[in-house]
Amino acid sequence: MNDILRQTYALGQSIWYDSISRGAIRGGELKKLLEAGVRGVTTNPAIFQKALAGSADYDADIEALTAAGTSDAEIYDALTLSEVREACALFRPLWDESRGGDGFVSLEVNPLIADDRDTTVSEALRLWNALDCPNAMIKLPATPAGAAALEEVVAAGANVNATLIFSLEQYTAVAEAYLRALERRAAKGLPLGQASVASVFVSRIDTVLDPVLTKKSPKLAGRIAVANARAVYAKFAELFSSPRWQTLAAKGARVQRPLWASTGVKNKAYPPTLYADSLIGRDTVNTLPPAALAAFMNQGAPAETVRVPGFEAELAALPALGIDLRSVTEKLLADGLASFAQSFRDMMSIIAAKRASLL
Repeated sequence: MNDILRQTYALGQSIWYDSISRGAIRGGELKKLLEAGVRGVTTNPAIFQKALAGSADYDADIEALTAAGTSDAEIYDALTLSEVREACALFRPLWDESRGGDGFVSLEVNPLIADDRDTTVSEALRLWNALDCPNAMIKLPATPAGAAALEEVVAAGANVNATLIFSLEQYTAVAEAYLRALERRAAKGLPLGQASVASVFVSRIDTVLDPVLTKKSPKLAGRIAVANARAVYAKFAELFSSPRWQTLAAKGARVQRPLWASTGVKNKAYPPTLYADSLIGRDTVNTLPPAALAAFMNQGAPAETVRVPGFEAELAALPALGIDLRSVTEKLLADGLASFAQSFRDMMSIIAAKRASLL
């Protein structure tokens, strides 16, 4: 086991891998990461699109499905469900060993329905039932419709990953929806052991704000993304230590862990482990893309850092600099949704092109 991952886990944080491909699963790469201490996998449409476009690993399946008269949408469904099932099988022993604490693999709902609550609920439950893996997680975007859908999906008993969280307001809406879902299950006498994470995107905030801050307040450059995430963690600590939570915990409920996403460093002037090192703490997850994971496994500095004080003052300084953080995070959410939607469309175009060539 990698010593840095071991130390990080001892501090209460699980490291997950933000990537998936058939080659990584069947070629043994994902198994090696599991053995090194990686404790879960996250995916999104951009990751699947990259995997599909970057190899011929899927061509035989596309050919067989095309010969069977399968539509483009059905081919996408078959490929993604198969890949996530394989990854779930690989991580299932860890899920068993941790008693449902880790070993999860996420699959995102179609991003084109992000603002449709009812369709998101039905699609999430369809994927959950189709996967039939207790260590699967269904990813829902943290739009208003997505937060409302999360309550219904968790109430139905599924594991849920709420994604594309940029603001404290989004996080609070997602956490409240999770608590309401558990309370509904408790009122019916249903078990409360399912898992959930709230995926907070980190680095993109600095990418947007640093050009302004380097001119107006250089000491804040490269610090607001971490400060924003620490504010989320403070809210998490408040919600999941309240009497309301204690009542649910006594019945077997699990905390909805904050998951730090988009933790690869975009600015080459910053240390490659900046976001990984700055947000370590109990009951958290960090999902790292390949380059960021490799850097952290080699250069990470495990220490409890998510509770470091000072973030309040850093965030409070923004309005005087003419920065409205809420407007920034709202645009980042819109851009993230648009990016995932485009990746989904591109993936469908790749499938259509391969299918057409076979026909």
